[in-house]
Amino acid sequence: MYVCPAVIARLHAENIEIWYAQQLVDEFPRLRGKGHSRINYRHIIDWLIRKPGAFGQYRYREELFPTSRFRMALDWLKATCPLQGHKEYLKILELAAKGNETVVDEILGRLLDSNNCVRATSVELAIQKSQESSLKTDVIIEPISLDLYDTLLTNPEVV
Repeated sequence: MYVCPAVIARLHAENIEIWYAQQLVDEFPRLRGKGHSRINYRHIIDWLIRKPGAFGQYRYREELFPTSRFRMALDWLKATCPLQGHKEYLKILELAAKGNETVVDEILGRLLDSNNCVRATSVELAIQKSQESSLKTDVIIEPISLDLYDTLLTNPEVV
């Protein structure tokens, strides 16, 4: 008989732990009082991509900016293309969710500082370029001479 492991949430004074199959899966600080929320954009990005028009009026929209650069990118997008701004931002957020948030943040910083076009396609191209440059790094390791170890084994008084 197979018993399905349960998800257990343990509430502590300062934090909440989520356990699954007797392993700690996630831990985050406990929020107290009214008006507090904590939304992880990675959990809802797929639904937001399907309905990009809902993002503009989303109640917890402020929780969907991992850093201030993401907020600046949305502001830039809304100013330059008001009809497609939310959709473009959600594509950028999806790149961060499916890939590396830090890399996307750095790319947004470079694009915003140089007043370049902040679009999901430009962010995606920059991600591909950074991955290609990291793959081109060749590491050369010189062969190790094991003669020293042979002398240690045959002459123990050398040590």
